[in-house]
Amino acid sequence: MKQVPRFTDYYDNQLLEIDEQICSLLQQRKILSNDNPGVPPEEILSSWANQYELYPNFLYQLFGAMNYDHIFKSTIEPVGFRKQIAVQKVKEIAGRFYSLTVIRQYENTSVIKLHVDWEESEETPIMTRIKKQNPTYALNITDKQYECRNNRSGGSTGHYTYSFIVSPALPDDVSGIRLVFKEYRDFLMDEPTGLEIKMNL
Repeated sequence: MKQVPRFTDYYDNQLLEIDEQICSLLQQRKILSNDNPGVPPEEILSSWANQYELYPNFLYQLFGAMNYDHIFKSTIEPVGFRKQIAVQKVKEIAGRFYSLTVIRQYENTSVIKLHVDWEESEETPIMTRIKKQNPTYALNITDKQYECRNNRSGGSTGHYTYSFIVSPALPDDVSGIRLVFKEYRDFLMDEPTGLEIKMNL
């Protein structure tokens, strides 16, 4: 796990038992909700805030954060570059071209980059371009032994690239492997657009 900045170096050891109980309850909540807990209704949060002398907005943020623990999962970093595999796959959907050109093979992982290209004029007002938030994609591979993690993304006018780390590494012969990129409206991936880009290698 990557080191994250601490809010403070101070800790009251009297809280250890309570904090462990909180962790135990979080685990129970995760299991009971099947990883889809949602957030308690506003009137219930207000009632709890009054009862336990807490701030309603704090409770809302606290319960909201529990929906996104997956974004804190550590990512395996690629180690020991081996080779690149040419794939050359393109799909056109609603005026956008989705393409894969190569898969980078490492000793412990593979790296797949999804390129998205569309026609957008440089003359389009900058504020209009800024307001058009680029979507996020999740990668699924039909063989469930693979874990696929978003790595980074970036682009410019009319082009965007999304990088995914796949572990363990794909075989060098990728024929027959099916990739499914599912589109979401935001990086938290809680609003699917319904678009799926399917590519058979």
